[in-house]
Amino acid sequence: MPTNSTLNHSLGRLKEQGVRITPQREIILDYLITHHNHPSVDTIREGIESKLPNLSVATIYNTLKLLVDKGLVIELPNNDGGIRYDFFGFPHYHAICENCGKIIDIFDDEYPDIVNHVRETTTAKTGFLITGTQLEVSGICPDCQRKLHLDSSSKQ
Repeated sequence: MPTNSTLNHSLGRLKEQGVRITPQREIILDYLITHHNHPSVDTIREGIESKLPNLSVATIYNTLKLLVDKGLVIELPNNDGGIRYDFFGFPHYHAICENCGKIIDIFDDEYPDIVNHVRETTTAKTGFLITGTQLEVSGICPDCQRKLHLDSSSKQ
C-alpha cells in the first residue's frame, strides 16, 4: 500500500474514532509511517523539526499516547529504559538484536493466526482478559554476528 494511502487510511481510522486531525498529529503519524527506525521521542522531534520547528516535546508525547490508545502505534521498551515507537497499521512482529538493540519489522501472513493462538492459549490457561499482544523475537542480528565472529548456524 503506498504511503499516501496508508496515511489517508490511518487518518480516516482516527476520524472514525472521533479524533480531530491536527497538522501536528498528521505530521507525527506521517513520520512514523515513512520511517522504519523505531524512533524515540527525540528522534521524532529531530525528524519533524523542519516542518514544525516550535513543536513541544509534550505535544509529541501526547500525540504518541493518543496514537497508541487508538491502536495505530505501539510502544517498544528500549534496553536503556526508554521507549521507542512503531507504526502498527499493518500488524507485524519484531526481531530485536540483543547486542546492538536494532529492531527489525517482520511481516508474515501467518502473524494473525500466531497471535490468535497465543491469545486463546493464554486465556484458556490463565483466565486473562487479553487487552493487547506484541510478539518479539530476540537474538543477534547478522551485522553483530559478523562483528562478533559468530556462526549463525549455531542456533539455540
